Amino acid sequence: MAFIAALLLLFFSAFSQGNALSLNYYTKTCPDVEHVIAQVVREATSKDKTVPAGLLRMHFHDCFIRGCDGSVLLKSKGGNKAEKDGPPNVSLHAFYVIDSAKKAVETICPGIVSCADILALAARDAVVLTGGPTWDVPKGRKDGRISKASETVQLPAPTFNISQLQQSFSQRGLSMEDLVALSGGHTLGFSHCSSFQNRIHNFNLTHDTDPTLHPSFAARLQSICPIKNKAKNAGATMDPSSTTFDNNYYKLILQKKSLFSSDQALLTIPKTRDLVSKYASSKKAFNTAFINSMIKMSSITGGQEVRKDCRVVN
Repeated sequence: MAFIAALLLLFFSAFSQGNALSLNYYTKTCPDVEHVIAQVVREATSKDKTVPAGLLRMHFHDCFIRGCDGSVLLKSKGGNKAEKDGPPNVSLHAFYVIDSAKKAVETICPGIVSCADILALAARDAVVLTGGPTWDVPKGRKDGRISKASETVQLPAPTFNISQLQQSFSQRGLSMEDLVALSGGHTLGFSHCSSFQNRIHNFNLTHDTDPTLHPSFAARLQSICPIKNKAKNAGATMDPSSTTFDNNYYKLILQKKSLFSSDQALLTIPKTRDLVSKYASSKKAFNTAFINSMIKMSSITGGQEVRKDCRVVN
């Protein structure tokens, strides 16, 4: 496993070196790009408060497969089933926001800005619009030409334990600190029952529900997601303030009220448990860690071109 992890790390770092990012990448070629994208994201969010969560999750899912190359934006074509149609991605939404931003950017500087950069900037804007911190996004990503639904099995699953999470992140050059900080993105959004069903029904031979779940919280989830759930879109918000970027996610883990096994798993070893406690008690500490880890994750690069249309290769 260590050998495979080392190979993957070399693979990603080779990509990164061949595709150096910079804060002032568009200063001369498209100086207004960030303003234009922010405006599109702001308008979309004013009409639909779930847009920021969608954009942040989309960026994460993009970066974890082949690097941050916009491959999650490509549509399936012919015999190729694209990433967006892979099981973990069918619930991704807000693709239209990236399309709108691309259209607006193409109007002012055609053929210059990659879809991967637009998604990275939109994810940052999503955090800012929901009350989170801001940061300077390194730019210069290229768009990838390959997108396979089969590769989405590489995404960390909500059922993962701590060693599975650690392996998934370390294969991408991300540390345990990055794991805990980036998990804080779960402060935004909504989850369907399928992502936490394993914790509330037939958990194991001795418990129907996961004993690490608070009993009243487990009962509430069972009422929302009965064992023979018929409601297609049934589920729960990631936390009670699911449209606000805050540190409640960490407080809820400590109260045994987090949705996913992968959230609760952060308490199973001292290193990650200490970080959960730190971020639960200090929003400032969380914001700082989140910024650092977002920059690190979004700098895993990959692609080869600047797409004219984010949904199809040139």
